[in-house]
Amino acid sequence: MSIHMKYLRRAVKYFIQMTFVVVIIMAALMLLGVVSSDINVAFRSGWKSVWMILGVLACISAIYPNFGYSARDLAVPGEFSDLRGKIIEYMESKGYVLSDEDGENLSFRLSSPFGKMTRIWEDTISFTRELGGFSVEGITRDIVRIVSGLQYKLRGNED
Repeated sequence: MSIHMKYLRRAVKYFIQMTFVVVIIMAALMLLGVVSSDINVAFRSGWKSVWMILGVLACISAIYPNFGYSARDLAVPGEFSDLRGKIIEYMESKGYVLSDEDGENLSFRLSSPFGKMTRIWEDTISFTRELGGFSVEGITRDIVRIVSGLQYKLRGNED
């Protein structure tokens, strides 16, 4: 799948997820009687406001994949055969399972269905072997934590 298609797929997923959350919140407020169930009363400009909110959500979801997904370098010395088991052990301790192995490249997915759902099924963390370590790609908030934890685990005894 091309990079552009991945980006578009992620943007559409975020738009659907954010719209779903806004609809749930508004429905709860309407059911509790905090907000009128008439759209023209609930929003200052009625349906025009609803379309403006959807437009804002579309803009945010179009930009978010640019910041929400990234790649980081994991600089660790050693042979792949020595690192593989430690990486798998660490990832399993964080709730990930090995989903694919291609040569010296590893891919992990979350084992928890709830975790997958909260990440809109974009939960893959990929380790691509490079000179001096790996390039780790996935959701930014996850890979920052994983890369720093693995660097500490794999190099912590040397420093």
